Amino acid sequence: MAVSARTQEHDPGQSHVNEVRLRGRLAAIALERTLPSGDVVATFRIVVDRPPVRPGSPSTAKVDTLDCAAFRADARRRLARIAPGEVIEVEGSLRRRFYRAGAAAASRYEVEVRTLARASRSSTVGRGTMTG
Repeated sequence: MAVSARTQEHDPGQSHVNEVRLRGRLAAIALERTLPSGDVVATFRIVVDRPPVRPGSPSTAKVDTLDCAAFRADARRRLARIAPGEVIEVEGSLRRRFYRAGAAAASRYEVEVRTLARASRSSTVGRGTMTG
C-alpha cells in the first residue's frame, strides 16, 4: 500500500525528529545581544567530552565544542547563574543559520536551546534529573 505525502505529514509514526540533548561544560560566559528584530539571544558554547578513542583510530579529538543559542527568557536567566566550567544539560533542536561574511554567504549549525539547567550530580553519573 502506497503512503501519500499527506498521510506522512499527519501520521505521528512517520514524523521527522530534530531533538538534541547535550551534557557538558559551559565553555565561557554567555554573550547576550539584541537582534535587529528586537529578540534577545544568549549565545554560548558547551564542551562535551568524547568517549575514549580506541588504539589506532585516526581521530585525536577528545572533546566536541558546540555552539548554542538561547532565545527563551527562562533559559537565559538560568544561564546567567551558571559559571564557566560547570556541567550543564541542554535540550533543543539543531538549526542551520545563514549569514553574510563580507560579500559571501555563509552558514553554521547551532543548537537552539529549549531547556537549560545545571546538571545534578546524579545526572552526571547516569540518567538523572536536571536542576535549575
